[in-house]
Amino acid sequence: MTTEAEEPTLTIDELAARAGLTVRTVRFYGTRGLLPPPVIGPRRVGHYGREHLARLALIEELQHQGMTLAAIERYLDRLPEGLSPHDLAIHGAVVASWAPDAVETVTREELQRRAGRPLGDDDVERLAAMDVVRPGDGGYDVDLGMLRLGVELLDVPLSQEAILAAREVLVDHTRAAAHELYRLFRGEVSERAARDVKSLSAHMHPLVVQALLTAFQRSLKEELGEWLTRSGPD
Repeated sequence: MTTEAEEPTLTIDELAARAGLTVRTVRFYGTRGLLPPPVIGPRRVGHYGREHLARLALIEELQHQGMTLAAIERYLDRLPEGLSPHDLAIHGAVVASWAPDAVETVTREELQRRAGRPLGDDDVERLAAMDVVRPGDGGYDVDLGMLRLGVELLDVPLSQEAILAAREVLVDHTRAAAHELYRLFRGEVSERAARDVKSLSAHMHPLVVQALLTAFQRSLKEELGEWLTRSGPD
């Protein structure tokens, strides 16, 4: 099982292969400051880890949403410091939720490549329980927007029941937030042309995603802090 504290062990070729990108693209992202620098090991070889993989997945998702590199740079600059690979995966999953459903049918080998790690039968069953993967006769139907987050959750020390219950809580509350935001924005654009509404929506999506995640992370940190204080020694 991997851990957040695992040392970076991937060469740039291995990182590119895991991310499904070319080495040239990875180097380009590095020169633009979109990726943290690698850890330099013996013989001056750079090594990369889970944070780099998670950042590449987030960058690719933002690009799929139509954001320019300049906009992606601004988005990444506004992220809170010290985000773990899991936090970055959550950002990517939420960003992907704005896009139309992206489901592809893939082989087991392709599923593992997209996941960036080997997947045992138990792992696939857990992903299926999270509705990220659906086994079929021709392979596996995969929700590409949720795959990265689902893979990250495989290493979370929580029961499957707790993860699914947490998902229901998040879905219910985010749906309520989306409804209230829709009502707010509808009042602002009620007299505009349809193309203006689409333009506003495209600009608001990444801003709303970031605002929701930042507010949630701060609230969760406060809740955990209060819980640890209450459960600590007197």
